[in-house]
Amino acid sequence: MRLLVTGAAGMLGHRVVADARARGWAVAGVDLPDADLTDPLAAQDVVEEHAPDAVVHCAAFTDVDGAEEQEARARAVNADASANIAAAAAMLGARIVAVSTDYVFDGTLTGRPYVESDPTGPVGAYGRTKLAGEDAVAGHNPNHAIARTAWLFGVGGKSFPDTMLTAAQTRDEVAVVTDQIGSPTWAGHLSPALLDLAAGTATGVFHIAGGGQCSWHELTVELYRAAGVATRVNETTAAEFARPAPRPAWSVLATERDETPRLPPWQDGVAAYLQERNAS
Repeated sequence: MRLLVTGAAGMLGHRVVADARARGWAVAGVDLPDADLTDPLAAQDVVEEHAPDAVVHCAAFTDVDGAEEQEARARAVNADASANIAAAAAMLGARIVAVSTDYVFDGTLTGRPYVESDPTGPVGAYGRTKLAGEDAVAGHNPNHAIARTAWLFGVGGKSFPDTMLTAAQTRDEVAVVTDQIGSPTWAGHLSPALLDLAAGTATGVFHIAGGGQCSWHELTVELYRAAGVATRVNETTAAEFARPAPRPAWSVLATERDETPRLPPWQDGVAAYLQERNAS
């Protein structure tokens, strides 16, 4: 298998590169400043140079709050670059696996997780641009798999657990929201699932997130417990902890597709993340 990974310097991308090499695949990773994927010709040149059997497209504008003020820039990266990579891969007959997000939903569903066939309706710029990226990938390459994930964390990049562990070094207590519920996903669990999709033939949208659900508050409590941190975790609400970008109150993901790789419980991801973080 010849694989091209975009966003290869990022938290998820570098893991995908390493895991693919561990499988014995021929892997090439690209990131800025290797190429500006928002430029159609540059994207085409990169794909043609490496001639992959499949592309795992991890490159993205992931600053949720920043996207509110820079939506045009976020759209260029999340939608235009996705279109360019998908089209270039299609020209070579290559498959594309594109990473998307739970933020394509509005968070108003009640009683069950979101599945692949549920209607989308992003409430913020980040979700809008990622949904546009999904449409671009599907529209430019019929051999596509769109992997929606949620609350991604890992080493080698910014993530919520890293922020909270850093805060605990200098604070006796923190306040974390209780009224946003999702499916925390460790990059080390997601990466092999993306490679399985790249090696497969099933197309369309797949929900791939850590098993189970929790609030940001519950995630922090488990993180501190597993890390042996004594910092107290107080409760707050999204309204009290105002952020520039709106976020869905409910974005738990589940799959209705037999072909979807299943991930371990989110608590297992927290434990593995801490082990990896302590070893790095």
